[in-house]
Amino acid sequence: MNSVSPKAKIGTGVSIGPYTIIEDDVEIGNNVIIGSNVLIANGARISDNVRIHHGAVLSTNPQDLKFKGEHTILEVGAGTEIREYATLNRGTNYSGKTTVGGNCLIMAYAHIAHDCIVGNNVILANSVNMGGHVEIGDFAIIGGLVGIHQFSKIGNYVIIASNSRVVKDIPPYVRAGNSPVKYEGINVIGLNRNGFSKEKIALIQETYRILYRSGLNITEGANKIKQSLELTSEVNEILSFIERSERGLIRG
Repeated sequence: MNSVSPKAKIGTGVSIGPYTIIEDDVEIGNNVIIGSNVLIANGARISDNVRIHHGAVLSTNPQDLKFKGEHTILEVGAGTEIREYATLNRGTNYSGKTTVGGNCLIMAYAHIAHDCIVGNNVILANSVNMGGHVEIGDFAIIGGLVGIHQFSKIGNYVIIASNSRVVKDIPPYVRAGNSPVKYEGINVIGLNRNGFSKEKIALIQETYRILYRSGLNITEGANKIKQSLELTSEVNEILSFIERSERGLIRG
């Protein structure tokens, strides 16, 4: 038996498994599949073609002592799949929402905390645990059992090895691993799979050679990149990430 509020806005073609609870202030798009024993709490905004598996818990209150019951939301983009027992909290008044993009795969037991921003086409493997205010860029892959410190930023097309501990910001296009996490090269396989040309990959490699292999500090390396390399969109994205970093970049 389900407990689905008549106040919830539910689209067409939605399948809801047994013993699932859907609260009042919930909006669900079309063709969404919801498994058994799922809780979708107030503030959830679920887009079309999302699949939510058994036991997942969405849009519950933030695990933040500063939270005072304010109205906030959780957004889940179209085509995202949320596997068993994943937990996704809604935002606080810091940003008002937690955001998960489209076509993501959130594997079993992963936790997305309050005010996090997860981009499109992201994979969070089993038991990834995110602190609040984490940002993850598009096409990132986070290995199983990775812990991510609050306010950390992870760039586009990053891949992080399982069992890593993220306490610093990880710039775009890189491979990273260890505890604490360190730079281990660029994500060549991921870039090839996503259609990056050999020329773009070579320029990304040279950018990170300057940042991590030249003996310069990050500020000096960024200045040398601006002076010596073609400032393509990928290079500018790396430089912009460095400028936005608040926790500092991972070490080489």
